[in-house]
Amino acid sequence: MKFEINRLTRDIGAEISGIDFSKPLSDKVQDQIYDALMAHQVLFFRDQDLSPEGQLEFAKSFGEPEPPHPIYPHVEGHPQVMLLDFSIDNPPDTDAWHTDATFKSEPPFASILYSRVIPPVGGDTLWSSMTAAYDALPNGMKQDLAELRAVHDMSDFRNNFTVNEPDGDANRLTAAHQRFGSAIHPIVRYHPRTGRPFLFADPGFTVHVVGMTSVSSRRLLNYLFDHMD
Repeated sequence: MKFEINRLTRDIGAEISGIDFSKPLSDKVQDQIYDALMAHQVLFFRDQDLSPEGQLEFAKSFGEPEPPHPIYPHVEGHPQVMLLDFSIDNPPDTDAWHTDATFKSEPPFASILYSRVIPPVGGDTLWSSMTAAYDALPNGMKQDLAELRAVHDMSDFRNNFTVNEPDGDANRLTAAHQRFGSAIHPIVRYHPRTGRPFLFADPGFTVHVVGMTSVSSRRLLNYLFDHMD
């Protein structure tokens, strides 16, 4: 199978044509897709007819798929295939920069999004390169961040456990914190395959810089979030 890779921007993204996910992919092609992902960070495949089984099989070419998401529903009969079904009556709650599930000690390696219904205008999903964001930082800031770590927790998902909670003890929220847990990650990480440094903090899940006061932590995180924007 021959396919073409067309780079989309200077820093991130490539469109791959000539791949048909309705047919089995050879190990060689899967390896080439993996290498393209390492190079471009996000890949786009147009005009695909992908079943939930096919999506899960493609995910397995990258490693072990994640367990079912603890909040979002799944496609019927496929608990590991998350269902995102948004409309004017059910607006998205994921419209902030985030890396998926960083409240875990080992967040997922990648995400595979298959769009079934797309509006004629708007509704875009956006990706941003955190390697480019790191590269664009002043050298002094890179040095300041080198040894810092930050706490990640369920952040915006708190909203799911505070509806109709009375003032005072937030029992459902406390139980949710115990269920989800928190994780501590370096603010600057190095990709295990490419070796490139990248920022690993986002307004979706990163809540506190370890060793700082709340005021200093908010100031630094807001600087980084504005820089990412």
